[in-house]
Amino acid sequence: MSDQIDSGRRGLLTGVAMAGAAAGAAGLLAGAGSIREAHAQMLDTGISEDSVLTKIRKAGVLKAGYAQTGPWFYKDAKTGTLGGIYKDCVDRLANEMQIKVEWSEVTFANATVGLRRGDFDLFGSSAVYTMARAMTVNYVGPLYSKGTLCLAHKDNASRFKTAADFNDPSVTISVTTGASEEGRIASLFPKAKVITTTGQVTLGAEPVRAKRADLWISGDSDVILFAKRNANWAYAVDPENPFDKRPNTWMIRYGDTEWKMFLDFFATFMVTNGEVERLFQHHMAKLT
Repeated sequence: MSDQIDSGRRGLLTGVAMAGAAAGAAGLLAGAGSIREAHAQMLDTGISEDSVLTKIRKAGVLKAGYAQTGPWFYKDAKTGTLGGIYKDCVDRLANEMQIKVEWSEVTFANATVGLRRGDFDLFGSSAVYTMARAMTVNYVGPLYSKGTLCLAHKDNASRFKTAADFNDPSVTISVTTGASEEGRIASLFPKAKVITTTGQVTLGAEPVRAKRADLWISGDSDVILFAKRNANWAYAVDPENPFDKRPNTWMIRYGDTEWKMFLDFFATFMVTNGEVERLFQHHMAKLT
């Protein structure tokens, strides 16, 4: 009888041990699964699936818009090759992200419109800060700063010596439609007359050459380069003293926090290590 009880106890203990082993094995497997899941969560960036940053990492392509204005962004007339300070900066961004860039050319007048409707996810050309733009698109960085100058015909060399000579009813100023200067002339030189041109920024200088306008207003580097290239008739007025200096940088759409923060710190990196300044000096020398 005792033998039967001992045998039963041994069977019960064996069953419990086997059940415990099975449970332990199952626990180990479940634990391994939990570890893998925890590890996956640790690797998860937490970036929204709707963010441009997520989309370009998956697609391997960044859609970038640009408008031409040397030395920031320009196209070689003979080869069609793109170049410029901000072209090189976008290329640096893409190379470090291991993605490609898909470029779209627009005018400055259509830059914010194209950006907001999704034609591209980054306006990587030279965008000077204005309140009007800031209320519709989000600025990055900034990467650099830019002042303003005016270009005049050499026949007016005695008439225009400093910016103080511009604010007069007898003065006509040419500006490119969509350029940041267009909305600022009224506050900078309220007495002057204004005419506009369309297309690339430097086309704003044509009315000065033709003497339909007295001055062309644009970014300091734009005016200095144009004056050097057209020294037979044009000169930059008081080039050592640009006025109304403002941040000059890239633009993106509002509502994408991850993309904004990512680009902001890339801009900080490019400024801190002196890369933007180096590129500025390189392209100014190249285009002179």
